[in-house]
Amino acid sequence: MSSPCSISRRSRSLRRLMPAQHQCLCQAFTIMDQNRDGFIDKEDLRDTFAALGRINVKNEELEAMVKEAPGPINFTVFLTMFGEKLKGTDPEETILHAFKVFDTEGKGFVKADFIKEKLMTQADRFSEEEVKQMFAAFPPDVCGNLDYRNLCYVITHGEEKD
Repeated sequence: MSSPCSISRRSRSLRRLMPAQHQCLCQAFTIMDQNRDGFIDKEDLRDTFAALGRINVKNEELEAMVKEAPGPINFTVFLTMFGEKLKGTDPEETILHAFKVFDTEGKGFVKADFIKEKLMTQADRFSEEEVKQMFAAFPPDVCGNLDYRNLCYVITHGEEKD
């Protein structure tokens, strides 16, 4: 049996993913595919929620999630659905503008500690783990500055500028 994370030849647009993106999504799929049958179903979703500490997920909620897919959720369908969700990302200029509010000197970076504090205390609050994951993917420089221009580019384009 082939890897559940292989992409069929018909999925050329999905093969354009950066290797790191493919690997990250493969790991997410593998974690969610709790019974290791190569498909994500309601029981897999229920088990995933339980692993995240949410025990009482309603059947209707799980059914609605599964119905978002055009058919059984194998890795290719998972990638397609994920890509469709990413299309809803704000335009790069909108995200840049949000960061520029904190960059009063217009240098293109903000202090990582400041952003961490804002992410953990404002609106949809990040957990400590989510902040660690973000800084692992977008590490601050040696002075503790976060290059938000590059971060915004990656969020909206999926790869770093050269």
